[in-house]
Amino acid sequence: MLNPNLDQIQLSKEEYERYSRHLILPEVGLEGQKRLKAASVLCIGTGGLGSPLLLYLAAAGIGNIGIVDFDIVDRSNLQRQVIHGTSWIGKPKIQSAKDRILEINPYCQVDLYETRLSAENALDIMRPYDIVIDGTDNFPTRYLVNDACVMLGKPNVYGSIFRFEGQATVFNYQDGPNYRDLYPEPPPPGLVPSCAEGGVLGILPGIIGVIQATEAVKIILGQGTTLNGRLLLYDALQMKFRELKLRPNPIRPVIEKLIDYEEFCGIPQAKAEEAKQQAAMEEMTVQELKQLLESGSNDFVLLDVRNPNEYEIARIPGSVLVPLPEIESGSGVEKVKELLNGHRLIAHCKMGGRSAKALGILHQAGIEGTNVKGGIQAWSREIDSSVPEY
Repeated sequence: MLNPNLDQIQLSKEEYERYSRHLILPEVGLEGQKRLKAASVLCIGTGGLGSPLLLYLAAAGIGNIGIVDFDIVDRSNLQRQVIHGTSWIGKPKIQSAKDRILEINPYCQVDLYETRLSAENALDIMRPYDIVIDGTDNFPTRYLVNDACVMLGKPNVYGSIFRFEGQATVFNYQDGPNYRDLYPEPPPPGLVPSCAEGGVLGILPGIIGVIQATEAVKIILGQGTTLNGRLLLYDALQMKFRELKLRPNPIRPVIEKLIDYEEFCGIPQAKAEEAKQQAAMEEMTVQELKQLLESGSNDFVLLDVRNPNEYEIARIPGSVLVPLPEIESGSGVEKVKELLNGHRLIAHCKMGGRSAKALGILHQAGIEGTNVKGGIQAWSREIDSSVPEY
């Protein structure tokens, strides 16, 4: 309802005081604040992006905020997901978010959808809202959100983050481009590491999330120039912003129905191939590794394929570091051959994925090895709790 009947919207005396700094802005004023109160915004995700944008949408006076999330608060979230607190660890993120929103602004109506967004429920969940904000971190959900917004005619305020870089734009607004104009095809599974693997500067999602909130408010107010047709790129290390022009692709496929987005992004195929490789790959548990280390045997090399900074954080005693990028480039393969010198190879990483990939490369070079299931994370949880989890 981006063009509401403002005569039906009233502000209380307390709201006049609360929004006073908005009311004195000519671009907002009483009419604009009523528009914000009449508006409804759906946020997909309450993680790094969802946290700051929800805080500011609530403070701005958005009347109806919907939240979709099915995750629980983890200690590792708190470095960047500022809407959650330590007391909420182990509890649902959407409940944590709702409590914080209502503490900021009790005049907000908060709708909760504690579910995974899917092709079966996306249209019903998104239909009642004026604007959808994509705070997700995976390609299947991004394509799903995009396609549902196209079918429903909803603006899609997009953001994404990785390491020190972020991007934001507005899709499907005023005949502008949508997500498929930026990414016609999804990247191969595993090509783009997750934040859990690649890391992210905790402040970065705050900047991108606030940009998303700003765009949503501008759309509601009908003020300024939105990011429609412009992809804003941000580099936190260099403190630089730059823009890329986006245009609708005249020959893009017409979106008429929602599909299986896991299948579209190649997730089942990748999982099947991974399972096939794991079935062919020898594995050992951390308990078995512990027994081997305690036996005093010296006929093996324990290879750690994580990055050097991860090795500084935590390590398994006796492990030798050869990072996966070195193995992928070829230089690490020769290094491993020299280390082995006829000994047995055992490899690990943080959770088991990168070491399995390393062993696959080494296998092609004629080197066989055993993968440690669960990696150093399992070692910390099941063997030695003094080893930090990260």
